[in-house]
Order: sequence, then C-alpha cells, then structure tokens
Amino acid sequence: MGMENNAGNSARTNATRRLLAAATVVVLAALGTVPATAAGHQATGRSGPAPAAQRHDARGELVALTPVARHDRAGVAHFLATAGMDTGTVRHGVRAYRLTYRTVNPQGAPTTATGLLVLPEGGAHRLDLVSDTHGTMAHRDYAPSATEDSGRYAAYLQASAGRAVAAPDYLGLGKGPGFHPYMDTGSAVTASLDMLRASRTAAQRLGRPLTGDVYASGFSQGGQVAMALGKALEGGADRRFTLRALAPVSGPYDLEHAETPAIFDGRVNSTSALFYMTYFLTAQNRLHPLWKDPSEAFREPYAGIVDGLFDTNHYEEEIIPALPATLKELLTEDYYEKIQHPTGALLAAIRAQDGNCAWKPDVPVRLYSSSGDTDVPIANARNCAADLARRGVRAPVIDQGSTTHNETYLKSGPQIVRWFDAESARH
Repeated sequence: MGMENNAGNSARTNATRRLLAAATVVVLAALGTVPATAAGHQATGRSGPAPAAQRHDARGELVALTPVARHDRAGVAHFLATAGMDTGTVRHGVRAYRLTYRTVNPQGAPTTATGLLVLPEGGAHRLDLVSDTHGTMAHRDYAPSATEDSGRYAAYLQASAGRAVAAPDYLGLGKGPGFHPYMDTGSAVTASLDMLRASRTAAQRLGRPLTGDVYASGFSQGGQVAMALGKALEGGADRRFTLRALAPVSGPYDLEHAETPAIFDGRVNSTSALFYMTYFLTAQNRLHPLWKDPSEAFREPYAGIVDGLFDTNHYEEEIIPALPATLKELLTEDYYEKIQHPTGALLAAIRAQDGNCAWKPDVPVRLYSSSGDTDVPIANARNCAADLARRGVRAPVIDQGSTTHNETYLKSGPQIVRWFDAESARH
C-alpha cells in the first residue's frame, strides 16, 4: 500500500537506493545540523522543562531541525519528471528539513519520531500547510526524511507549488526508535498530528510562519491515515489547525469488506497480497497478540523468520525472496481460512483500522483511485464514498483508469495540487 518495489512494479534497485542514501549523507555533511536550541527545548538541565511524560505540551515538541536537501525550481522539476509526473505546477525551488519531535507510541507512552518538512523558496511569507502521509515502507530508510527517493515525490510537488509540507515518517521509520506499527491507524494519526505541531514550530523558527490552514493528502497506507487525520482535525484535535480540503489517494479504507476479500479473489496481485498481509499480521501481533506461537499462522520454515524480516532493517528486495510465492504457501491451512473469515483478535485488529470514512467532513473531499490498481482496489474508495454519502457528503471518486497503484499517485498528485490551489483561492 505504498510506492515501492513490492507491488510487482519495476522500480529502483536496492543498489540505487543505497547510492541515494549515500548522496543524502553527503548533503547532510555539507549542510550541517541545526539543533533545536530554544530554551524551551533543552533536553537536560535543572532549569529545563519537566520530563515529557509529565508535561501536557510535550506532544509535537520539536527536538531537532536538520537540513537535508535544497533544490532550485529546475531541480525539483527534473526530480519529478524522471518519475513521469506532470511538472506544470512546479513554481518554486524547495528546502527540506528532517524534524525530530516528541510523540507517543501505540500504548500512549512518550517516544520520538521524525518527518520531513519542505518549504518553498519564495512565494508567500505565511504558508498554508499540506499534510502528506506516505504509503507502505518496510525499511526505515525509505521514509521521507531519510532518503531522496519516491517518498519525497508528493512533498516536493506540493511545496514547489507554494505551500509548506509536513510528511511524517510515522513511528519506527526514518530515525524513530523501535518497530513500525504498520497499519495501526491510531498511532499513525498521533504521529501525523504531532508532526503538524512540530512543523508549526520549525516553520516559525525558519521565518516562514504557518497560516493554520491544512490540506490533507496521502497515498495508499497514507490515504487511510489522511482520512483519519482529517477526522481528528475536524474533531478539534488541535484548534490551531483548520482543515480546508481532503484528497487521499488509493487508501485501504475498508480492510474487512474490500481489501481483504480482494486479496483472496485475485483483484490484488499475489506478490502484493503476500507482502501486505504478512506485514500487517506481524505488526498487529506485536500490538494485539494474534497467536501464541508463529507456527499457528505460518508454515515452516517461515514461522521462524517472518517477524525478523519486518524489523524495519530489511528491504522489500530482501523480504520477498525470503518468502514463498503466494500467501497460501506461507500460511497454515487453518490461518489461511481464518483470514478469510476473521473472528476474535484478528477481526478486532482489522476493524480497528476501518471506519475512517464514517463521519461528516465540513470540507470538500475527493477520493483518487484507479480501476487498474491491483494493490488497493478501487472498491476501497467506492466504499469510502458510500460511507460519506450516507452522512450527506458527496465525495467524488476520481478514477484514473487502467493505471497501476504507483502510477495512480503519479497521475493524481498534480491534479491534487491544482485542486488545492483552487480551494486555497476560496479562503
């Protein structure tokens, strides 16, 4: 449910990614690190703030601000054009920063996370903010703040149009500690909301204060997160931010009735079905135990290795060859049936991610998808639109036709920029 190699789409090789990572290290060395030096952000010292767990304002507190990239307008256009994107909305160069900030883990305990803040060079002094939430990533270095790669397409596209962009890495990716709680929508929302708060502080410090208006988008896993974040913002999660428009792309909004059935009826290609479901099961088992022993779910010899493959330090190119070709070959016969007819803890884990379209947004919503998507079938978007319609909200499903999963974002992204431009002009 993200822009990476696991979907059967040809993408960059592991070696290319490592070269890009090495180039990013060079950029970091050249730009240096800007610590969060304001007195209110001291890490230690008797005169500093109380421990994070004791303070109500700790969530979203900026810990560090690190420049990671700078591109002129032509550089942004070239980066996006190499992905096959329409660059007609690229109006500015961009500066990108890794933010390290305080947030909470799925159990509510204090932790830290990282994310990418991108600002346009030029344009308005006070900036509207786009929340961009990324798709499935297994290796922590795929995260937006870590590597100059596909995780930055959306952020650079939106920022080059003249808005600030907050792109959270989520928990456990980028430079955040621990495992990534994949498809745990609740913690993805807290990490995303706290990234908005950290971005507000960072933008102010960088001399580009935010207006408070938020335009939310996201791709794949991030489409689901964008819907849930929009719901939280409209519910008053932080009164300093006002949601203005919502444009998720290819989100798995309905695991129970759309995504999971599609995994078993052929609408999701076998490689993606294998990868997504294995990632989901291992991550959810860490949060809500689904089995006492992995051999209950996975056949040998896979039972002993699956959890370790999803430790955020393995690339998709390493994970997929270590697994069999299909989900049916990976799972025990009992568990293969159980996923198709879930009960108990498994059903609860699935349902905990669903229902994020079951509310009444007071802002315009567009759902971008494609009938050709064999990772997140368009049934997800149609079910989401139906949920919204039952609450009196018309959210058109923009069908990009026969395009693949990743191509759906590449086509939708520039359309979303133009739509956000039009919505911004109304305010």
